[in-house]
Amino acid sequence: MRRRLLLQTASVASVLALAGCGFRLRGTVRFPYSSVHLASNSPIAEELRGALRANGLQVLGGDVPPERAEVVLSLTGEQRARVIVSRTSSGQIRELQLRLSVRVAARSSRGADLLVDTELMQQRDISYNESAALAKEAEEEVLYREMQSELVQQIMRRLATLRPA
Repeated sequence: MRRRLLLQTASVASVLALAGCGFRLRGTVRFPYSSVHLASNSPIAEELRGALRANGLQVLGGDVPPERAEVVLSLTGEQRARVIVSRTSSGQIRELQLRLSVRVAARSSRGADLLVDTELMQQRDISYNESAALAKEAEEEVLYREMQSELVQQIMRRLATLRPA
């Protein structure tokens, strides 16, 4: 009986602490515009295109002139890097750092800069073992996909703050 009361008290206290600090779930993003032009075909651009459509925006690209959209978004310089962080005494790789970066810029259809050219970057550390090289490659791909999704979420949050004239 006493244990149950203690658990209930702890759960109520944790809910109150989260409510008091302003915590809330991310939810959907609201955009003050209805169309975006995105011409890039990189993996990040493809995921971003899907996320924008899921939030109700019309995503233009390809043959459509950029002036037909309220916001023109450009993604450039997408780079993946694999940096050796440490080696064993025999020279074998022990730890790697995976990096994914992209440059983002946005302007209005009239040419006014809404988001100046900004580089966004994600990085993850990963241990490495030569005897499990195939498994480590699969783990790297999973980490790159996670970093890509996080970059898309960062771009979405930045796009939600834009106010085209």
